[in-house]
Amino acid sequence: MTKATKGFRPIAAAVCAVALGGMFVLIPQGAAASQDPQRPDSYNSASGVPAEKPAKATPTPADRTMSEKIRKKIAADKSISSEGRRVKVTTQSGKVTLAGSAQSEAERTSIFTKAADVAGGTNVVNNITVSAQN
Repeated sequence: MTKATKGFRPIAAAVCAVALGGMFVLIPQGAAASQDPQRPDSYNSASGVPAEKPAKATPTPADRTMSEKIRKKIAADKSISSEGRRVKVTTQSGKVTLAGSAQSEAERTSIFTKAADVAGGTNVVNNITVSAQN
């Protein structure tokens, strides 16, 4: 080996040791310590990894039947505009949510009343907006 190579190896080894040692310092101590060893895929909010989303709840047959009854009542009313007939009706655990738009406040109220007749007034959330008048 030449003198230049002999002098370079200790320096290179020292640089690598410092670089590798510095990497361990950058790892947050709390993130590794707070993870549950029994559940390795569980993370806390400080870890930056989002938790699994809960499964989307599926409506029961009774919920689907209730939504269908409300849609039929809305469709049967010829005074409701085509925009109002496209209101989305979803039911989950007996609670009905109306979403979409209507052409007037009276139409919005009419759609809500039809849903309340089927589900009960306290079981209906009215998220229908009134579209801008021309």
